[in-house]
Parts: sequence; C-alpha cells; structure tokens
Amino acid sequence: MRAVDALMECLKAEGVDVVFGLPGGANLPTYDAFYDAGIRHILVRHEAGGGHAAEGYAKATGKVGVSLGTSGPGATNLVTPICDAMMDSVPLVFLTGQVQTHLLGTDGFQEADTIGITMPIVKHSFMIRHPLEIPRTLHEAFHIARSGRPGPVVVDIPSDLSRADIPYEPVSDVHLPGYQPTTDGNQKQIRLAAKALANARRPVIYAGGGVVDAASELRELATADRFPVTCTLMGLGSFPAPHEQWLGMLGMHGTRTANYAMDEADLIVAIGARFDDRITGKISEFAPRAKFIHIDIDPAEISKNVPAHIPIVGDARNILPRLTTEYRALSADRSRLEEWWSRIATWQERHPLRYEDTDDGEIKPQYMIQALYEATGGAAIVTSDVGQHQMWAAQFYDFPMPRRWINSGGLGTMGFGLPAAMGAQVGCPDQTVVCIAGDGSVQMNMQELATCAQEGIPIKVFIMNNGYLGMVRQWQELFWDRRYSHVDMGQWPDFVKVADAYGATGMRLRDKDTLVRDMRAALATPGPVLVDVRVTREENTYPMIPAGQAARDMVG
Repeated sequence: MRAVDALMECLKAEGVDVVFGLPGGANLPTYDAFYDAGIRHILVRHEAGGGHAAEGYAKATGKVGVSLGTSGPGATNLVTPICDAMMDSVPLVFLTGQVQTHLLGTDGFQEADTIGITMPIVKHSFMIRHPLEIPRTLHEAFHIARSGRPGPVVVDIPSDLSRADIPYEPVSDVHLPGYQPTTDGNQKQIRLAAKALANARRPVIYAGGGVVDAASELRELATADRFPVTCTLMGLGSFPAPHEQWLGMLGMHGTRTANYAMDEADLIVAIGARFDDRITGKISEFAPRAKFIHIDIDPAEISKNVPAHIPIVGDARNILPRLTTEYRALSADRSRLEEWWSRIATWQERHPLRYEDTDDGEIKPQYMIQALYEATGGAAIVTSDVGQHQMWAAQFYDFPMPRRWINSGGLGTMGFGLPAAMGAQVGCPDQTVVCIAGDGSVQMNMQELATCAQEGIPIKVFIMNNGYLGMVRQWQELFWDRRYSHVDMGQWPDFVKVADAYGATGMRLRDKDTLVRDMRAALATPGPVLVDVRVTREENTYPMIPAGQAARDMVG
C-alpha cells in the first residue's frame, strides 16, 4: 500500500479517533489517504488553532493528541503549540509535510527546516528518509510522546516518500534501547521520605501538573495524616478544592495561606512540579527553613532550580502509594501537626481571597468567575487564555477533580483557550466545555469559531471584556508609573456580530444581578456560543508576589 495509507493504519492502531489539521501542497498525499481512512479529521482555520485543539484534546482525555500541517508556513505556524506542549508536558504527535527529497536544501517553494526550527522545543523529532521508516517511526513517536514525562514529537515527511508504495506489516512492539524512562522510584529513597514526613512539624505537599494522573494517590497520601496541600496552576483539580486540607493555589497570584505556609515550612514534598519562577519568586529566599523531597519522572528537573534533599525519580502513580504505605507503618504522632494547623487557620481567617464588590449592576471580574462556577455547578471542563482572567479563574473556580482545568502554564500563550476548548469538547462530547477568555486573547484564534460552527462543536466562550490587555496594564500601573503604553483595546470588535458572522450565537451581558441566570441561558443554548461579559475596566489581580521578590512580600 501507499506509505500514507500505512500511516493511517498506524494511527488507527494507536487508537487515534480524531486529528486536527489543515492541508497544503506537501501533505496532499496524507489528505488523500484521509478520504478513505475512517478517521475523523477536523479542518481548522489556522495551524496554531489545530495544535492548541490537539493540546486541549490531550489534556482533557489523557490520550495523545494529533495535529497536522503542511511544509513551510504550515509547520512554522505549529511552533507555538509545539513549544506550549513541551513546557506543559502534553503528549502530542505533530505530522508535518515536507518538500520532495530532491528539493531539500534548495530553498524550494514552502521549504523550511522544520526539524532544525523545532529541535529545542520537542521531546523528540523524526525526519523520514525512506518510506519504509514511516510505520515504525509513527509508533515510536506515540510511544515517546505518552511515556515518561509526556511531550510533543514531530514527524516530518517529504511528500514523495509519503506517496511511495511499501509492503506494510503491523508493528507489534516498540523497543528503544536508548529511551528507558525510570518509573518505579527507589524504595530506599521512598523510605527516607516517609521518615522525613513523620518527623516534620510544618510539612506542605506542593503538587504540580505531574500529579494529574495520580490524583487519587495524592489524596491518599495527604489524608494519611493532616498534610496541608497546595497545587500549582497546572495541578489545580488534582486535589479537590473543597477540602479541609486545601490551602489554595500557590505562586505569584496564589493565596497568602499557601505562600506563607511554603515560606515557613520545615519540609516540602514537591510532586510533579518543577519550582519555576512563578512559584519560587526570589529563589534565594524561597522556603528558607525547608528541606525538600522532590518526586518527578524527569531526572533533569530534580535539583534543577532548588536542591533536593531526598530526590525520587519515577512516576507519581507508582511512588505515592508506596510512600503512603511506608508512612502509615511508622505510626507517626498526629498531634505534632496541631500547632502548624493552628497557624494555617490564622492565615486562612485573616487572608481569604477577597475583592470589593460593586453596589450597582457593574460586574466585577472576580464575581464573573464565581457566577460561572454557580451556573455550571462546578462541573464543567474549563479552558482559559492567559492574563488576569486566567488567574481569577484559578482563584475563584474551585476545581473538584483533575482534567477539568486546561490552560497554558509554562509558555503563557494568548489565544490558547478557544481552540483548546474545541479540542476538549471533541474529546469529551458529553461534557460541558467552557472557555474563559480575555478580550485580547480571544482575538488571536477567534477564527476557530468557524470550525466549531461547521463541526457542531458546542463550546461556550465567556469573554471577560475590560477593553484592556489587562495583565500588562496592571504591571504598567504598578511598576511603570501608570504609563499605559498600547494596552487599550477599546470596545472592538462587536463580539455579538462576530459570533453571528461565524455561525455561532452571540450574547452581551452587563448586569450583575442577572448574571448567573443569563450564563445558564448561554450554557443551555445549542451550538457554539460567544458571550461578551462587560466587567470593571480597571481591576487588579491580587494577591500578588511582585516579580523577583519573596513570598512573604505579597501585596494586595
């Protein structure tokens, strides 16, 4: 069969039920194979939208997402979602077309060195040199993307090789001698970690995106004693927010309770987290009293930013149950944590998340999130773009379980939310999927509303519209003497008319008193819906650790 037909058989063997892509000259053979393959293909309006949709699909389902682009600009348009997936450890396979082999290196039409361009931002990449390589390479790509620390894999396929006839035999096994991720964790280190937990007087469990698939194991560990738990932006939902041991999110816009607890802790158990700058602030003053247990599947993250006293390399799903068992066997004195919880309770009482609400019908952005939580019953899959609305969503929407909160963390990609919602909805058709967007971010990939309309993808997009690039404006207010340089978005476009033009339903909400009811009406409306929610024009996201300062220096 043709190599591209073998490629389709490989995709089906890997359980792929949908791909997101856009055809062009160099990947036309692949698109011809789709005609008879029986795999759902969603035609996006921009390759970046397709890449972010594949991310949303992967984050919501836990499966490997697949995105396609042609050569040259098709591939370079995928650079942002590739990098985004790398930063957030999302399992994706990107299939890019390439010019014919005899044109490589000639600066032919739509030629770009896709492998060279993407090499720093992929987990691995393959350049197909012979058509017989395609089947095994596809299976290796999926294996690499989903195993160990997940990440994006690029497969670049010259168009003449994809058209070649090859003898196809299914690949039954994938064995890569040079790639053997450590998953079990060292039992001696686990035992040491349990003893450290038993001796700690002020412990904190700090969980990141790496615990999304180990949420039940995390809860078992936390409730083996009264261990306080905080999560990063990427880990939200891994520990249920409505829980007595929940401190809230930590980091730059986390709760004072979580950040103060980290600052005074004597032991921090970091699980699937990487101590990035949004968590640590001024790293030389981060958690100065603490020793660190660091559990991560990626050995490169251990002690990269903060030295680990007890490093454990492996999969949290394998390590946490054994750590819990070892801890319970020690019969630690549970009363030793009473003083610590008394201190935490004082912070919780003095520093709850709060804001000054309005006396009239004006909608505060924080209230918009609370209203959406009430309207959805907290049961929706929520995606977001990047900015103030992202932080308010993280603060005020209490996520009860993992894979309900989908956003761009490490790269901070504006324009992520809408296509990610599209992918999440395709992957979870029976779930309510909501995108919380900013009026700046939403315009970066708003063209995918056309995809949603054409494919009948009923996402609900709620735009927090303050007429500003809000987070940049906040920084200009606080740190640049209110010199508002090019952050005013005005009130353009008319989002209701834009929604209508794209074949979606548009709504505009202005009244706080009817907001929950109006949101419920939007959620009940069939098909894709774009809701323009007008909120307070200048409102800052607090609390906040100013960049480069310590957690104890929070403001607001």
